Amino acid sequence: MSGERIYVYKAYERFWHWSQATLIIVLAITGFEIHGSYSLFGFKQAVGIHTFAAWTLLVIWAFTIFWQFTTDEWRQYIPTLKNVDAMIRYYVLGIFKEVPHPFRKTVEKKHNPLQRLAYLAVLSFISPMIWGSGLFYLFYAQWPALGIDKWLTLDIVATLHVLGAFMISAFFFIHVYLTTTGHTVFAHIKAMITGWDEVH
Repeated sequence: MSGERIYVYKAYERFWHWSQATLIIVLAITGFEIHGSYSLFGFKQAVGIHTFAAWTLLVIWAFTIFWQFTTDEWRQYIPTLKNVDAMIRYYVLGIFKEVPHPFRKTVEKKHNPLQRLAYLAVLSFISPMIWGSGLFYLFYAQWPALGIDKWLTLDIVATLHVLGAFMISAFFFIHVYLTTTGHTVFAHIKAMITGWDEVH
C-alpha cells in the first residue's frame, strides 16, 4: 500500500544526522579502546582520534543549535506525554501484529511522543554527563591551577564518562533498530538519505 511522499528532512538536517552518527561511532570505538577493552589503533593514536572527533562534534553541535533556533526546528523536540501510552503499546506488541502506526509524521511533527522524550533524556541528562566528564578529563592537567583537584577525582570523572558512553551506545543501537520498523526495513534510512519520506 503506497502512501503520501513528503519532503521531511532538509539537507542540513541530513548532514547533521549522518555526521553525528559517524562521529559517535568513532568516539565509541576509540573510547572503549582508551578504556582498555581492546587494542586497535594503539592508546596514543586512539586518544588523538577521540579528542579530534569530540571537538569536531562539538563544533557541529554549535552550528546545529544555531540552525535549530534560526529555522524554528527546535520546536520538533518539545516533549509531550500525549499518546505516549499508544506508542509504547505499539512498539511492545502492536508492531508484531501489524497494527497501524499510531503516529502520522508531518513536516511540522517529525518525531513521535516517545522519540521526543528519548531526545529530552539525551539532551538533558546523557549529553551533559558525557560532555562534562569528557571536558574535565581533557583538561585534567589544569585541575591543580583551578583548584578542581581538591573536590574531584579522576576516578569519578572516568566512571561518569564510561557510564555516559554506555548510555549513548544503548540509545544508538535502539535508534538503529527502530530505523528498521518503517513500512519497509530501509524506509526510514532512505528518508534520511534523500529527505523524502512515504507517510502511510
